[in-house]
Amino acid sequence: MKKLINSVDTVVADALAGMAAAHPDALRVDLDKHIVYRARAKEQGRVAIVSGGGSGHEPLHGGFVGPGMLDAACAGEIFTSPVPDQIIAATTAVDRGAGVLHLVKNYTGDVMNFEMAAEIAAGSGIEVATVVTNDDVAVEDSLYTAGRRGVGVTVLAEKIAGAAAEQGRPLAEVAEIATRVNANGRSMGMALTSCTVPANGKPSFDLPDDEMEIGIGIHGEPGRHREKIAPASEIAGRLVEPILAELPAGDGHGVIAFLNGMGASPLIELYVMYHEVAELLAARGVGIERRLVGNYITSLDMAGCSLTLLRADDEMLRLWDAPVNTPGLRWGA
Repeated sequence: MKKLINSVDTVVADALAGMAAAHPDALRVDLDKHIVYRARAKEQGRVAIVSGGGSGHEPLHGGFVGPGMLDAACAGEIFTSPVPDQIIAATTAVDRGAGVLHLVKNYTGDVMNFEMAAEIAAGSGIEVATVVTNDDVAVEDSLYTAGRRGVGVTVLAEKIAGAAAEQGRPLAEVAEIATRVNANGRSMGMALTSCTVPANGKPSFDLPDDEMEIGIGIHGEPGRHREKIAPASEIAGRLVEPILAELPAGDGHGVIAFLNGMGASPLIELYVMYHEVAELLAARGVGIERRLVGNYITSLDMAGCSLTLLRADDEMLRLWDAPVNTPGLRWGA
C-alpha cells in the first residue's frame, strides 16, 4: 500500500486540517468533532442543511459546504458513519430558527445515527426534517443497507435543496424538493479496480486485470456481477440500460446527467464515458438538460465511474442553475 498519509490512525483528522488550511475564507472546521461548517453562517430565518457520512468519498460531503449547498457536514472515519454527537453538534450550531434538513444516504449506520440525532435535536426545540437518498439500482439490499444504497443523487439533492434553502423557502418545502429529487433519480456504478482502505492495507476485493465489476458500491462493496473488461461504449450500456429501466417517466422533461469518477480514473476517461452515455441517451430519445462530469462522490482510489440520471422538472433545473460556491462545486457566484 502506498498512500500520502502520516498514519492510518490520523488520516481523517489530517485531511480536515488540510481542508481548513486550503479554504480559510470559506470553511470553519471543528477538528475535535470532525465537522465542516461555512465560515459565515446563514442569516436568521433560513433553513439549514446538514449532511455527512464516512470519509473517503471526497469531495462529498465537506467539499459541498458553502453558499448554495450545505451548512455543515459531519465526517465519520473512513467508510464509517458519523456518530450522533457530531450530528447533534452540527444541527445545533447551524440552526437559524427555521429548522434543519438532514440529507442522509441510505446506509444503516448513517440512517440510525441521524435518526437518533434528530430526535435529540427535536427535544431541544429544533425542528428537523430528514430525507434519505436511495437511488442505486444495482441492489435492493447490501452489506451496509436495508434497501437501496444512497449514492450519486445525494450530490444533486444537496445542490438543489441547498438552492431552495438559500432562497428562504420553509423547511417543509425544502424537504419536499429533496424528496422529489431522490424519487426521480437513479444511479449505477462500475469498477476497474477495488479501493484500498488505509487501515486494511489491501484492496477490499480482488479483481483480475482483465475483469470489471458492475454495480459496485461506494464503500468498496462488490457489485451485481463480474465480467471481462469491455470498451467504454459497452460499459456505458451496462449502466444506462438498468437506470433507464427504472427511471420515472419524462412527461416532457429531460435529465440531469451526472457522470462521476470513483477516485482513480482520469478525467480523459470520464469524458470518453460521458460521450458514450450521451450517444446512448440520444438514441433512446432522452434529452440531456444539464451535465456534470468529474470526481464528486468517490471511493478512495477505486478506478471506475458511476452514472446518475435525474428526471428534472423546470423547478429542479432553476434550482440547479442557481449560484453555488463551495470547494467542490462552484458556478454563478
